[in-house]
Amino acid sequence: MKRYLAIFTGSPNAMSQWQTLPEHERQQREAAGLKAWHDWAERHRGSIIELGAPLGRTKSVSRAGITDIRNQMTGFSVVEAESHEAAARLFESHPHFTIFPGDGVEVMECLPIPDRPAQ
Repeated sequence: MKRYLAIFTGSPNAMSQWQTLPEHERQQREAAGLKAWHDWAERHRGSIIELGAPLGRTKSVSRAGITDIRNQMTGFSVVEAESHEAAARLFESHPHFTIFPGDGVEVMECLPIPDRPAQ
């Protein structure tokens, strides 16, 4: 079995549209979404290594220093599957984008770290 990192994505525009929903409708969708998310986690508990969490503000660190940036990453999970395709299928019809205003889920293999070179 291989490990895969799933990055949940969302755009500021989608979030703005979500925030314009009437309060009552948004609360109903949030409740339905949380239930669906927990149901998804229960269905796939044998494949989930780390359920993950929502992501907050981002800082970029480079040779130029540390700066505040925006990206489209909104959360993450780590799963285990036989193949990349099987890992991606775990997220089909996920509530992140079927109920909540998320754009999608990007799934990538966690590759092994190469061995340290001999000295």
